Amino acid sequence: MTSTSASKIYCPSLTEYKRRLSREVNIGDLPMGGLNPIRVQSMTTVDTMDTLGSVEQTLRMVEAGCEYVRITAPSVKEAQNLLEIKRELRKRGCSVPLIADIHFTPNAAELAARIVEKVRVNPGNYADKKKFDVIDYTDSSYAAEVERIRERFRPLVQICKQYGTAMRIGTNHGSLSDRILSRYGDTPLGMVESALEFLRLCEEENYYDVVLSMKASNTQVMVQAYRLLVQKLDEEGLQPYPLHLGVTEAGEAEDGRIKSAVGIGTLLEDGLGDTVRVSLTEAPEAEAPVAKALIDRYTNRAAEAKPIKPLVVSYPLSVVGENGGQSQNDLTTDNQQLTTSIPIDPFQYHRRITREVLNLGGQNVPRVMVDISRLTAVEYADLRAVGHLYSAFLDKFQMNDLGADYLYSGQRPVPFMLPNGLKEVVDYSAWLDAGRRADHFPVLTQAEYAAATDKHAELNFVFHNLDSLTPAALDQLREDATAVVILYTDNAHAMPEIRRAFFELLNNGVPNPVVINRQYPALTAEQTQLYAATDVGGLLLDGLGDGVVLSTELLPERSKEEWLPTLDQLNQLSFGILQAARTRMSKTEYISCPSCGRTLFDLQETTAMIRKRTDHLKGVKIGIMGCIVNGPGEMADADYGYVGVGKGKIALYRGQEVIKKSVPEEQAVDQLIELMREDGRWVEKELVEEPVVG
Repeated sequence: MTSTSASKIYCPSLTEYKRRLSREVNIGDLPMGGLNPIRVQSMTTVDTMDTLGSVEQTLRMVEAGCEYVRITAPSVKEAQNLLEIKRELRKRGCSVPLIADIHFTPNAAELAARIVEKVRVNPGNYADKKKFDVIDYTDSSYAAEVERIRERFRPLVQICKQYGTAMRIGTNHGSLSDRILSRYGDTPLGMVESALEFLRLCEEENYYDVVLSMKASNTQVMVQAYRLLVQKLDEEGLQPYPLHLGVTEAGEAEDGRIKSAVGIGTLLEDGLGDTVRVSLTEAPEAEAPVAKALIDRYTNRAAEAKPIKPLVVSYPLSVVGENGGQSQNDLTTDNQQLTTSIPIDPFQYHRRITREVLNLGGQNVPRVMVDISRLTAVEYADLRAVGHLYSAFLDKFQMNDLGADYLYSGQRPVPFMLPNGLKEVVDYSAWLDAGRRADHFPVLTQAEYAAATDKHAELNFVFHNLDSLTPAALDQLREDATAVVILYTDNAHAMPEIRRAFFELLNNGVPNPVVINRQYPALTAEQTQLYAATDVGGLLLDGLGDGVVLSTELLPERSKEEWLPTLDQLNQLSFGILQAARTRMSKTEYISCPSCGRTLFDLQETTAMIRKRTDHLKGVKIGIMGCIVNGPGEMADADYGYVGVGKGKIALYRGQEVIKKSVPEEQAVDQLIELMREDGRWVEKELVEEPVVG
């Protein structure tokens, strides 16, 4: 438990699905929060001064499912042109609420607040400064600076109140002011305090049409900050304001979707969030369907979920139940009479301490297991789908960075020797029939494990769910230094039930490693991607899990040609989730912002070009930002940065330090690579050979 909070409970329930009951905020004629559905929004990428271009793109976004549309207003002229955009939209019969995105410029915000339905301000750069200076503030000088900022912010609050304009106070992890950093550091608490300084003034002015966000490109930081924000609002007696959920600079394609689902989905699982924006380096029309897919999973969650063994909570929070809503005095929370404690700290990352069993648990990175049990007549070449490439010419295997650690083959052991670095798991009966081979590891049901007298000397997997973790089962696991749990559930409310099972292990001092098993029958590839990233990623963010195994279908009626691409997708998805949760870095990470009207180059094309040149640099994090607003701050913990600073001009960063200020765009990628070379972090792509592993 941290010193920043008196309680660990940050949501209505850790076991039942209940939405947090937030204050309703009117945004045009489409309210947010309260009993309203979770809303979808996105942001235009066209230059705000291009009125017709902005209108046409907004119409496409609305058609794709956007319920709010945000448009950048970096200066007064763009803020003024919001009126022309709004007029043209209304002329075309489109009443979508518009949101002005403001950075640095109070004058633009004050003008926009008279025009659009909502303004978004970033407390890190609205009348505050970000010069990357370390400043020692005394209490009095700090208070004086806060008062100066409050006075600069007050006119906007008064204008919003007068015009009925809503406001989002949106903290970004990478753009905290020097003042906040000097006192709180680069932390979730600093993010929360940055927003609360502005929020307290709003309440003093009796202005409550406020939405809050705590966005970061680091999913661990993002989730911790939102949780802490909810906690702090309650502790200070502030209104339960709606939450806008998003992961900044999530990236593109599969990586962007996985990263967004890990962060956003984790909070949605606990009933937090009133609107969602998925930030992809793609056309904004592509964002809304992803956000909607994440949200739709919770439409009937309360009705579909099976009851989970409850936990004690420290205090009640308002909730929206399956029947639509409850009042403050009509709350149902986890059973207050139980004495079970919550054995994790939701505001800081701490990995669950486990014993090491072979290469699982302990200090090992989480392992990837791939279920090939439905694959018949396995051949050497088939292992390419799990990241192990067989060369017939060399008669050897090569493993890439996404090479699985374990295969689960069920009743059909692989008929040849596997490459080094890849281990096989078989059903217990198959292990017994195969002569208890040393290179095979058995997986047992609970009944088999309880009765077995013949086990592998080093490693035995055992299936468990929450219900099977009886006192006797817990005692047996605790005493067995070879046992690794494969934890599964068939509950629609899956992540909370598996988390509850982890709590059972923690509260009973059971140190065995755990592999998280999730099955997704009859889902599309995108649903599987988003759901698995939510379920597994949400656990990993809390330090829970030593491995992952994903499955998509329960029935075997598929040909090998159909199964192999699915296995390849699941293997890549598993590694992608581990990377997005910051628990196993297996490839280059790109922190790229979604394009907007401030962008100074083609983000999608540039990101693809940089990825093509650098995607072999395992573990290197590269930030690709369209403008200085989303520049050094938003890149947060990137190793290198590529930031637009003018038409055709790029600034290159090492961490948050600018190294080259005005590089011609056509030379920028080469100079970025040269910077890596100077740091000893560059390897020529053609010289990177896959390691021979067998």
